[in-house]
Amino acid sequence: MLCWPMFSSGRTGALLASLIPGLVTIRGLIVGLGMGKDEKIIRSLSRYRNSRELLKATMGYVSTITLTTAIYWRTSPAAIAAICNLCAGDGIADIAGRRFGSCKLPYNRNKSIVGTTAMATCGFLASLGYMFYFSWLGYIQESSKMVLGFFIVSVASAFVESHPLSSKLDDNFTVPLASLLVGSFVL
Repeated sequence: MLCWPMFSSGRTGALLASLIPGLVTIRGLIVGLGMGKDEKIIRSLSRYRNSRELLKATMGYVSTITLTTAIYWRTSPAAIAAICNLCAGDGIADIAGRRFGSCKLPYNRNKSIVGTTAMATCGFLASLGYMFYFSWLGYIQESSKMVLGFFIVSVASAFVESHPLSSKLDDNFTVPLASLLVGSFVL
């Protein structure tokens, strides 16, 4: 999203910007299916250094960013929330939860209070950062309503990620989907 302003504002700009994560998706699929080898992409996109893991990580994380970029583009606060909650929020939830997450959630013993709180906080702060950035560039108009909306979306996304179904469903799909759905009502 930091580079979105480098592209034109129309549909062509959105499609060109989505090509970047789209190519990463294709590359990850090729390596994940065993049709090519690339240790760098395995290290960067997999948690357990397993090329087959790329199929899940690539299809969820990178393809979600690709589709959000292509469809919603830079004038949508919901797109900001979806990507920020997926990248910043979910990313820090794993790190904080593994490191400091000894106190587990009562409704999901696989998730921690620290990880869930870190997710909501970082997703919210990243969303605010991009709200100010895109407002400064004239793409959106910042407002206190949008700040509150980002907070609600981040809390909802953290709840979805911490829900017991998150072990069955890929949170790389559910977190941005929750962000887009809730965001369409509150942003």
